Amino acid sequence: MAAEKLVLAVDLGTSGVKVALITVNGRVLGWENQPVPLIITSHGGAEQDPREWWSAFMAASTRLIRNSKVDIQQVKALCCSTQGEGTLPVDHDGKPLCNCILWMDMRGAANLKRQLKGILNINDAALAKVLRFIRLTGGMPSMTGKDPAGHMLYIRDELPDIYDRTYKFLNVLDYMNLRLTGRVVASFDSILTSWVTDNRDPDHIRYDDALIHTLGIDRQKLPEIVPCSEVIGSLLPEVAEKLGLGAGVQVVAGSIDNTAAAIGAGAVEDYAMHLYIGTSSWMAAHVPYKKTDIMSSLASVPCAVPHRYLLTALQATAGGNLNFLRDKILYHQDELLQEAAVPDIFKVLDQIAERVPAGSNGVIYTPWIWGERAPVDDRNLRAGLFNLSLNNNREDIIRAFLEGIAFNTRWMLLPVERFMKRKVETVNIVGGGAQSNVWCQIFADVLNVEIRQAADPICANARGAAWIAAAGLGEISFADIPGLVKFDHSYQPRPQNRAVYDERFAIFTDVYKHMRGIYRTLNA
Repeated sequence: MAAEKLVLAVDLGTSGVKVALITVNGRVLGWENQPVPLIITSHGGAEQDPREWWSAFMAASTRLIRNSKVDIQQVKALCCSTQGEGTLPVDHDGKPLCNCILWMDMRGAANLKRQLKGILNINDAALAKVLRFIRLTGGMPSMTGKDPAGHMLYIRDELPDIYDRTYKFLNVLDYMNLRLTGRVVASFDSILTSWVTDNRDPDHIRYDDALIHTLGIDRQKLPEIVPCSEVIGSLLPEVAEKLGLGAGVQVVAGSIDNTAAAIGAGAVEDYAMHLYIGTSSWMAAHVPYKKTDIMSSLASVPCAVPHRYLLTALQATAGGNLNFLRDKILYHQDELLQEAAVPDIFKVLDQIAERVPAGSNGVIYTPWIWGERAPVDDRNLRAGLFNLSLNNNREDIIRAFLEGIAFNTRWMLLPVERFMKRKVETVNIVGGGAQSNVWCQIFADVLNVEIRQAADPICANARGAAWIAAAGLGEISFADIPGLVKFDHSYQPRPQNRAVYDERFAIFTDVYKHMRGIYRTLNA
């Protein structure tokens, strides 16, 4: 084991940093994590302090390396997978000028609408601009303001002093790579949701001056673009010394989370589907073409695998609903809470949910707790519990949370299958939620597909980052990955639950149709 080449893989999500030592063949030899606080502001703001990312990364990595029994000299590379769609302005010295504006932040929606509006509009943007975005990028800025296109305009218009002092706008991945190497770059996928690149050649992503002009951002504030598997430099000596790593550790550009998860789940071959369940959720598959379904907010976009695009359908909040249930309802810090010494609340939720029959005794939960992205892009949607009666209890509510997220995934699956022109029969599941056997079975039943639970599912993003690094170093090829991935269990759909889940799913989509106008009135 000591002779195997290792990667220090980093998974920086919204809830915290996970670091792992992983062999180039994908074996996880150990991992540590460190939470990062989320800052929710008024008027739809969501931020994190980038200094918290770095301190969490250093703390978790130091613990991992100190406690590891492997030969640290075998660590040949470091590679990050991070949350995407964050925006961080930095000065010429690489210092952050404010907190990072996250993928949940909607404050730029009005600024984006003003920038893109025209005489003939579709979804609050000029039709000609929409068509140009879709033709060149495969998508367009989210009019919810939740991606860097909206974030940068918010900074330009509402924080002009910061905009004027900005040297570069960086995504989360880009900032971590800057701290690791001193080099300012964006990857093929981290630059995507700035919506200023020509993506028609998946191996040559480049800026487009017309798109930059349309968005109204200064060209010089955008970083150099590199492939995900490119070695961007050596780990800075002072960082290597603090971590206890040897000299010459190579830093590979890495990717945002959905790109890394697809690779870490082993879903690299064309049309192979993976489902990630974390704070947010997505379904994704590599495809050999660039294509857009504007009605369902779907597109195939640049990724890490050469000559390929990644089709992604994003659910804004998935496991985050369970965090809400835990922190704001079950164990909210108020007078009702005397003591809650539960080591792993999610295992307890599993045990409770397993006791409840399919259909949650009539309770339906809609998981739109922070708006939705696909198959509808609607910032005004909110979560809801429907059909509660005196006969129900919190056990029904807990299972309804799990089923509601699965229903939303089924809702996304329908346009995904139309997009690929084929039926999905098997899905590789990864992420923290994939550790739940109960939830895996619910997904199998609701989606009516085989669910394959990847080994170490919580480390899928880190494993994907490790395999991107291994490919960048020439240790493996991406074509090797399906043969390297391991699975813990396979879940088959249970016929006895088909009728109830078909009925509940139809009601779930009806709730959206009847409630969307009310949510617009309440939240617009």
